[in-house]
Amino acid sequence: MTVSDYLGQRCKLKVVKTVDFGYYLGSEEDKVLLPKSEAPEDIGEEIEVFIYKDSEDRLIATTVVPMIERGKLARLKVASVTRIGAFLDWGLQKELLLPFKEQTRKVEEGEEVLVALYVDKSNRLCATMKLYPYLETDSSYCKDDEVKGYVYETSERFGTFIAIEDRYQGLIPAKEGVTHLKIGDEVTARVSAVHEDGKIALSIRKKAFLQMDDDSQVILKKLEEYDGILPFNDKASPEIIKMEFGFSKNAFKRAVGKLLKEGKIRITEKTIELL
Repeated sequence: MTVSDYLGQRCKLKVVKTVDFGYYLGSEEDKVLLPKSEAPEDIGEEIEVFIYKDSEDRLIATTVVPMIERGKLARLKVASVTRIGAFLDWGLQKELLLPFKEQTRKVEEGEEVLVALYVDKSNRLCATMKLYPYLETDSSYCKDDEVKGYVYETSERFGTFIAIEDRYQGLIPAKEGVTHLKIGDEVTARVSAVHEDGKIALSIRKKAFLQMDDDSQVILKKLEEYDGILPFNDKASPEIIKMEFGFSKNAFKRAVGKLLKEGKIRITEKTIELL
């Protein structure tokens, strides 16, 4: 491997030349400068460094360990927002660019964002909020485990994409009817399935028999808002149910059945009425 292959990564390199302003590492034919200000007093014959590019786009080495490495994820603070994108504090003197085209939402100075580090077409290190390719699928999570995650993308077709523990791929499927979550939100969810490819399906709803109690209370509250009479019954379309209550038709029918059994409502040909 050449020194440039280590761009955005840590590596161990040999000291091949000492100069007044630092040390050259690598080999006589392929070397990179480690400035004296970045080097320990006792450097030895080999040293671990991080390779990046300075403000003049030259390869440079540092012994400072940054907050993120190529292909990995980290939460970084937005240091500033400019006309070309946002600059992030990643622990090095030169801040890391998060281009506008790599932002999935507008970011603001001072906030923390979850990003991955990649090398762009111009061979420069940049950050991206498009995390899907960088998330892992080899977790040890099992069905019904509780997890915490970060919303990094939303899709009407697929659902809400979650970076579980800032590391693993998770998805709240669109059929869950979740519409209130936005990019950057923190969520606590339940693992509803682990697929063969390792990707994790999530739900922010409880198991059906537990969720039914909560859903029935939502229906009762909605009935009160409608003065005790809903203008549709349990045969309403899934779209109407999702719009009014935010959950699936099956969940709606379970909750309605519970209320009916408890004698709290009655169902007519066109309505549901509070007793």
